[in-house]
Amino acid sequence: MHMAQTQAASLVDVETPLRRFARAYVASKLAVFGLVLLGIVLFVAIAGPFLTPQNPYDLKVLDVMDSRLPPGEKSGDGKLTFLLGSDEQGRDMVSAIVYGVRTSVLVGVVSTAIALAIGLSLGLSAAYLGGRIDGFIMRLVDIQLSFPPILIALILLALSGPGLDKIIVALVAVKWAYYARSARSIALVERRKEYMEAATCLGLSTPRIILRHLLPNCLTPLLAVTALQVASAITLEATLSFLGLGLPPTSPSLGLLISNGSQYLMSGKYWISVFPGVALLVVIVAINLVADQLRDVLNPRLQTQ
Repeated sequence: MHMAQTQAASLVDVETPLRRFARAYVASKLAVFGLVLLGIVLFVAIAGPFLTPQNPYDLKVLDVMDSRLPPGEKSGDGKLTFLLGSDEQGRDMVSAIVYGVRTSVLVGVVSTAIALAIGLSLGLSAAYLGGRIDGFIMRLVDIQLSFPPILIALILLALSGPGLDKIIVALVAVKWAYYARSARSIALVERRKEYMEAATCLGLSTPRIILRHLLPNCLTPLLAVTALQVASAITLEATLSFLGLGLPPTSPSLGLLISNGSQYLMSGKYWISVFPGVALLVVIVAINLVADQLRDVLNPRLQTQ
């Protein structure tokens, strides 16, 4: 009996490291795949317009005679091959998707950076100063988070109209409260640590304590959350553009491309909507894979057991 228990215990001891090694191996492969995929997305977003065969949003180069051509067809003048087909306005789908990815990455990164700066500032101030300031800021956060994000964005864009700057403002208005609450919860833990007490005893000014000591220790845990929020912002922008409230029709957007092609799905012209949808999926998957691995690296306690 004792021998059987010993053998069972040894099996557990052997299997646990093997499982952990297998999980780490799979995670590392996914991380490498995600980094490669994200690198391709960023390359397309930065250098894509220099590589595309046309500027799909320049009306001078469009020809309605090239409307809704299937993948592999040539343009009427024979100068361009539509590898992924063309949409109802004669745009090359490859070029339109590249420009759409560029816009999605721009909107996601800029809106997330601004929302992080606002939320982080308010969250750290609330945690460190406390009292009425903390109560006032957190009541604003509670009110903000009590409404669905897409509802707030829809109301703001319905009042202001579509536009790149307006959708960034709407996304910032939606996201800042999440960062404020997260930063406050992390800062409350950090504030009780010895280095913060030492900085206070030394008589350092409040701005210096917050910027030099509290901020660096609170920013790292938020990086993985920030990466995930970039993907969330891209998805929300595509949704709003699909509904016609995000970017105007003259601007490149994956959501608009999907919306424009949805009415042709039943007629067999799938490429107008499906290929932009696949591109959006690739962008979201690449960001999420990198964000998940970043989360595990920055906080091993969050790894799946």
